[in-house]
Amino acid sequence: MKVVNIHEAKTNFSSLLTQLEANSETVVICRNGEPVANLVPHRRVNRTKPHPELGKIGINYDPVEPLADDEWPEAAR
Repeated sequence: MKVVNIHEAKTNFSSLLTQLEANSETVVICRNGEPVANLVPHRRVNRTKPHPELGKIGINYDPVEPLADDEWPEAAR
């Protein structure tokens, strides 16, 4: 983890990003010695993998099955 002040981060932003890409090192940006922000590598999310909690939900019917005539609300018949 690298710690830089705001002025150094503004001045060397491109080189900080290059270092971040090269070794995935987190950069902490500080103002007056107090951390203000973290510059972290981007992590891609696998959007095709289902969420573990959602996998526990069970559906006991076919959600795309058409409704029978008597299942429609009166106003829609």
